[in-house]
Amino acid sequence: MPQSQQSHRKDEHVSLAEKYYHGDQPNSFDQVRIRHDALPETAVADVNLRTTIGQWHWDSPLYIEAMTGGSPHTGELNARLGKIAAACGLPIATGSQSVAIKDPQLADTFSSMRTNNPDGLIFGNLGAGHPLAAAQTAIKMLQADALELHLNVVQEIVMPEGDRDFHWLANIQALVQALPVPVIVKEVGFGISKPTMQQLYQAGVRYIDLGGHGGTNFVDIENRRRPQRDMAYLHDFGLTTVESLLSVQGHPQDLTIFAAGGIRQPLDVLKALLLGADAVGMAGTVLHALLHHTDDEVIAMLTDWQSQLKRLLALVGATSIADLHQMGDKILLSPELVNYKQTL
Repeated sequence: MPQSQQSHRKDEHVSLAEKYYHGDQPNSFDQVRIRHDALPETAVADVNLRTTIGQWHWDSPLYIEAMTGGSPHTGELNARLGKIAAACGLPIATGSQSVAIKDPQLADTFSSMRTNNPDGLIFGNLGAGHPLAAAQTAIKMLQADALELHLNVVQEIVMPEGDRDFHWLANIQALVQALPVPVIVKEVGFGISKPTMQQLYQAGVRYIDLGGHGGTNFVDIENRRRPQRDMAYLHDFGLTTVESLLSVQGHPQDLTIFAAGGIRQPLDVLKALLLGADAVGMAGTVLHALLHHTDDEVIAMLTDWQSQLKRLLALVGATSIADLHQMGDKILLSPELVNYKQTL
């Protein structure tokens, strides 16, 4: 496929992600309630969002999930995202860098994020099948602090020009062993099951991003790009973010869990943390804000999310993220989720 077409596809993805964005649509987090205890015995002033995420210490458990890059327009978005992440003190991941591996002239559409965020925590991003040399190039391109390897079988199946070979596990294991930075294996919106978590852990992976169903839906995006638009039946395929969180409960202690997919509001963040997530990411919500608001307005929104999250911790009687991880008994699941949990 000509490189110009690959670059154009990046613009298509942004346009279609916005077309199908419905920030208030119901998702699996609506099947989770939190038991209210009317005597929390806390004060907002005592809440500290600072938390340990694997080898890092973050000021809060929030991060900006992978979105874009690979064209002039998306390079401008990445530059803005870098500025916003720096202002908010949030880690951030770039979109897939594979297009810039094939055409190095597009590298600046990704490195613009680092230019505007010289001291922040930035994650690179490649498909899980890329060889070591490509992974090293992706890291160098961003001076990345970690590399996301994305699992996107469902997207590739629907994508008209997508890959059709998904032998990835041995390559993931080799990259984990060879790379100088941590490897985060992430799904792109279809969730991680318990067997997949176990396979990845045995391969040496210590950071998993669940990327569950409920947010940006790449079936919708790629099916729109199909001439016949004939694979819409996969719209609901995959595990939700909540189902994925339930699937990996009881995971090894040295495994760090990132949760993304369908985070619409600070209450969803709180629920994900109570369900065991170490960090919680947002993509569609941030992209929508980025396309409709100024940088300062997006910064204000994300800063307000962090402020609201402190108040929500106080509401449930917690003063730290570690406290939340000991409060799983506050979670009330819908009958559907109770039944799902019993199958694990």
